[in-house]
Amino acid sequence: MQETLGIQTQLFGLKRQMQIYLEGRMQQKKPDLPITATDLEALAREKMKPEAFAYIAGGAGSGATVSHNVQAFAQWEIVPRMLRDVSQANSQISLLGHTWASPIALAPIGVLSIAHPEAEVAVAKAAAALKIPFTLSTVSSKTMEEVAVAAGDSPRFFQLYWGRNPEFMKSLITRAEKAGYSALMVTLDTRMLAWRDLDIAQAYLPFLYGEGLANYFSDPVFRALLKEPPEQNPMAAIMLFGQVFTNPALTWEDFKILRAHTRMPILLKGILHPEDARMALDHGADGVVVSNHGGRQVEGAVSALRMLPEVAEALGGRGTVLFDSGIRKGADVFKAIALGADAVLLGRPYPYGLALAGEAGVYHVAANLMADADLTLALSGLSSWGEVAGSYVRRAE
Repeated sequence: MQETLGIQTQLFGLKRQMQIYLEGRMQQKKPDLPITATDLEALAREKMKPEAFAYIAGGAGSGATVSHNVQAFAQWEIVPRMLRDVSQANSQISLLGHTWASPIALAPIGVLSIAHPEAEVAVAKAAAALKIPFTLSTVSSKTMEEVAVAAGDSPRFFQLYWGRNPEFMKSLITRAEKAGYSALMVTLDTRMLAWRDLDIAQAYLPFLYGEGLANYFSDPVFRALLKEPPEQNPMAAIMLFGQVFTNPALTWEDFKILRAHTRMPILLKGILHPEDARMALDHGADGVVVSNHGGRQVEGAVSALRMLPEVAEALGGRGTVLFDSGIRKGADVFKAIALGADAVLLGRPYPYGLALAGEAGVYHVAANLMADADLTLALSGLSSWGEVAGSYVRRAE
């Protein structure tokens, strides 16, 4: 417990807020990085290489769905309640076998070496410092074992791109288990890569430069498929990656094989239709991630937030429901949980923080979102995230 200007609080948001204000008063110090997601993105655009920024910022087609995801939150308004005792408000949640400091985890984003040389290692360290989970992408720039060391005892999940070679998939899962990843997040919406205007204009796909392939090049099954090791013939290894990366032939029946190979909780990511959510749990998944991949896969796809209430209703309390695509502010976190999510995943803003200041930049972005969410919770008259319900939001007119 910390005393902040005479107020005793356990709430991280109030501590973070007062820390910034006191540094301004006592040290004439302002935050080193932008506060709003819009300003953060603008500064990252200035610093990053054009092709790297385009890859992270861009979406399918013209990027319309990226914008729609963010705009969807304006269609809902919070209804705060008054004269509720929130002096003991606590932002922790328990989910997927861990206690999270906040209902926020860092989403899986690949090829982070194009943003900063420390890539996922820096991200894992920032998440660990904040006591929130980090999700490692299959196409990470650092191996899952390297990132596990950086994460320490902090909760970490592994995201799987379910490719063509079953033995290689099993090898990745086994490695993740041994490295202490405690849940498997299987992305379903990337049967192939979408047409992305910004990437096409740059003629840039980072994988073709060897970015984001650390888990492939270090895997014994993948290496056994090569005539020469990646160190000797990197282009041949890159071409093999292209052959095994995705599998457009997958069906629900194939999921049984994946389910049988691990005892880790499995969440299926990319779910938008309520029937797909029901089928996910009927086929043995432990939960779903309501997501349209941040608008990167289908231009014109429905916003993830619009479908969240339908998915949550279809599951009726069965399984874990996570949400991503469009989270930018604390109010967004509140609205997503009110509409049925157990927790949310933060995407693009944290790679921008990474690009600007490495680990410290990721910490800045995630800590500010956590603080904003905490204060939104308490100011809405609630002391815990478990109290948030649909009655606390209304559709905007």
